[in-house]
Amino acid sequence: MKHMKLNLSLITAFAGILICTASAFSQSKVYNIYAGNTHSHTQYTESHGAHLGKVAGAAKFMDIDSNGVGRAINSPMKPDWQKHQGLPSVHFDLAKANGYDFFITTDHSQEAGFYPTSPTNPQWIAAHDQAKKATDKNFVALTGYEHSENNGPGNGKGHFNVINSAAYLNALEKGVDIQSFYKWVGTAKAYNNEGPVVATFNHPDPKSYDSFAFRDAKVTDVITMMEMINSNKNIHYAAFLTALNLGWKISPVAGNDNHGTEAISKHTSRTFVLAESKSKLDILNAMKNRRTYAALDQNIQCRYSVNGQIMGSTLTKASEFKFDVQISDPDAGNSRDMITKVEILKDNGVVVETFEPTPAHSVKWNPVIKDTTSKYFFIRVYNAGGSDSEGADAKPNPAKPIAWLAPVWTGR
Repeated sequence: MKHMKLNLSLITAFAGILICTASAFSQSKVYNIYAGNTHSHTQYTESHGAHLGKVAGAAKFMDIDSNGVGRAINSPMKPDWQKHQGLPSVHFDLAKANGYDFFITTDHSQEAGFYPTSPTNPQWIAAHDQAKKATDKNFVALTGYEHSENNGPGNGKGHFNVINSAAYLNALEKGVDIQSFYKWVGTAKAYNNEGPVVATFNHPDPKSYDSFAFRDAKVTDVITMMEMINSNKNIHYAAFLTALNLGWKISPVAGNDNHGTEAISKHTSRTFVLAESKSKLDILNAMKNRRTYAALDQNIQCRYSVNGQIMGSTLTKASEFKFDVQISDPDAGNSRDMITKVEILKDNGVVVETFEPTPAHSVKWNPVIKDTTSKYFFIRVYNAGGSDSEGADAKPNPAKPIAWLAPVWTGR
């Protein structure tokens, strides 16, 4: 009987292990890759942009009044320029037609239509209503605002996108500087309490935002992204390294920064997110958790994990890092889209491992890195054509990367 009791105990224990293993497996998350745009301007941004070049006599247009509001100097031109900009709904419709999975409008909050600054401002509400109406099972429309801190007090110059917030600020109003913005955005509430508020550093250089000063834990948890690619060609890699080295936990994104509708079909750069589903909540959560990458290719598929943790994660301190890297491009008939090189980089942009496969449309790589000092790793990807766009970083160049993937942080 004792022997039988021991066997039953072993069976029970083994069954428990199987149940726990099955439960853990069933709870593991599967991430889909979705492509979109995180930065665009509609006709709600009137004071500057490409649309002005289409209207005679509008070369010098920007004027800031005593309330910090950008207004039209030549107001009779409005009926002409609006047709070149389009409402947010027009942008969303064009994005759907051009294969975007998600699209975010981010008009400048100093514009006349957003004055007075209020969460009940009719134009603010209209932008969100149009996003909600445009969202369906195949497409997610989001909106926010661009915080343009170039004229305010203090030395902290630079632009931000704030996405999904219930309220907004005008960076040009008296008393609004970069430090007050950080304090506000660190506790900003979501629109209709749906999902997280997330923010990006826009088109930065290493000295923007007072050289990335004033960071604290709260704002670090909201500004989770940086525009690596702006306007399909401008690469902001130096600022990315500067921010990472100063403790900001950011992942790369790409913004059209279009003032008008033409770029929606012409630009091939994309922000990619790794999300559980194509929904507003899951796409925002991907951005919140830094599961993003930026690419000069409109459909390259990139993902990697380290020690079983997905890109964007903060790891438990370790001395050995096991990478599982998977890169592919679905354009199998285009030799320009073959993957030619993958790099792993660490603190200060130091390359620690390089993989140069026989050029292919799909590659896998499983290096192991031993390291006891680095604070982060990230990945760059190269292809044979140097990008999908003739305008990317002046011109396509196979010697330059075409995709930058979210870091993983080591927990140090």
